[in-house]
Amino acid sequence: MDAMKIANSLPMWIACGAAVALVVAQALIFAKNAYGAGKKIGLTETQMKGAIKSSAITSIGPSIVILSGMLSLLITVGGPMAWMRLSLIGSVMFESIAAGFGTSAVGVQLGADELTPLALDMAVWTMILGSIGWVIFATFSASRMDKVQHKISGGDPAKLTAISGAAIIGAFSAMSASHLVKVNKHALSCVLGAAIMGTLITVSEKKNIKWLKEWNLTIAILGAMIITALI
Repeated sequence: MDAMKIANSLPMWIACGAAVALVVAQALIFAKNAYGAGKKIGLTETQMKGAIKSSAITSIGPSIVILSGMLSLLITVGGPMAWMRLSLIGSVMFESIAAGFGTSAVGVQLGADELTPLALDMAVWTMILGSIGWVIFATFSASRMDKVQHKISGGDPAKLTAISGAAIIGAFSAMSASHLVKVNKHALSCVLGAAIMGTLITVSEKKNIKWLKEWNLTIAILGAMIITALI
């Protein structure tokens, strides 16, 4: 049987759809609990609705990047797997690399050679098993994170904020560094994104433009992508 027919078959849509449905259910439960917690600590309806709006707008830019990755995965491993993997994990780079490792193990180059049923099977298992460690770690460590945070910060909220900020900067710097050293279009995209973001933050803060503060990440991502594609 043709590998892509298997990849886009009804059983695959049902199996992958069940996983996506679980993610949607979790998101709704978390949102409901967060809204209830907001009321308990005294947040107003206006504040909570503002937070929801800002979060939704901020997620647009990264979601478009993930969508572009899903389109490339859709061609190589089928619609159901691309939809499910990027709904659960969301790492475009990991999914593409993992699928490539899986198919290469049976002598098939992803995107270049014709996909066989065995190669599809290897790609699916590599993507799933390669990321299952994240799920297991989060499952067993999430309830203990409060203790870890308290021990690291010594109970000082300001210190914890500084540590969290440094960790995020370090993670994104490490991701960007591998592209910057190559001095290619990837490096140009990183520099453009940083320049656009820096400009938008400066303008929105000085002029106190609320809508720009909410949209700056999306504008920076799309702006850098479009300019790089046109050059």
